[in-house]
Amino acid sequence: MSGGKDREPVFPTRQSLGAMKGKLKGAQVGHDLLKRKSEALTKRFREITKRIDEAKRKMGRVMQIAAFSLAEVTYAVGNNSLGYQITESVRQAKFRVRTRQENVSGVFLPQFESFQMEGVSEFAMTGLGKGGQQVQKCRETYTRAVETLVELASLQTAFVILDEVIKVVNRRVNAIEHIIIPRTENTIKYINSELDELDREEFFRLKKVKGVKERAQAREEAERQAKLKGKKKSDDEEEGKGSDKENKQSGNVLGDDGDEDIIF
Repeated sequence: MSGGKDREPVFPTRQSLGAMKGKLKGAQVGHDLLKRKSEALTKRFREITKRIDEAKRKMGRVMQIAAFSLAEVTYAVGNNSLGYQITESVRQAKFRVRTRQENVSGVFLPQFESFQMEGVSEFAMTGLGKGGQQVQKCRETYTRAVETLVELASLQTAFVILDEVIKVVNRRVNAIEHIIIPRTENTIKYINSELDELDREEFFRLKKVKGVKERAQAREEAERQAKLKGKKKSDDEEEGKGSDKENKQSGNVLGDDGDEDIIF
């Protein structure tokens, strides 16, 4: 009996063979689909990595400009009470963030979008005495900085999610490719070898049974021929005895066997 350790514990039957072939086909199809999914996710992962690098570079430049802009406002206003004035004048957030989901090969990636509420600006009177232009410029600069920050947060969130999903998908692909498919193929080979061996045993058994039947038939035929020959021989003997008896009975119909010859 053939076998192996790296195979499924199944009984070698035709039904098990069909089930293993179906499992192998499903594993191959699943491997192809997961491989394509991994490639698509990896491509998107690389795009996001490139965009993160660009966003971080942009964030550095924007924050540098914003810091200089804040320094200009502080110099123009002349005191440090600007932050307190802005905090006191704020009633509700004008700059807001909304989220949406993007489907990438069955993976939902959250995306953050920034937008501003329409309405009268609450900072219209800020910097009215002096430094109003610098305050407006600083406000616009920090608005761009916050937008860049929201974009960077969206990209980094997608980066973390894709990193985990790609690891999981790659583990599944490797498990199917190096464990499930080889084990299923070994199981199919084992079942085929066992079924072939059973077929050979069945063929040998049928051959032996046929030989026994043929010898039995030959023996019966020989016995029947012997019986026929014996019967024919006995019939011939009986027929020969009957013919001799008839010959004796019909030897001389005149009855002159005992008469002496007369010489004239």
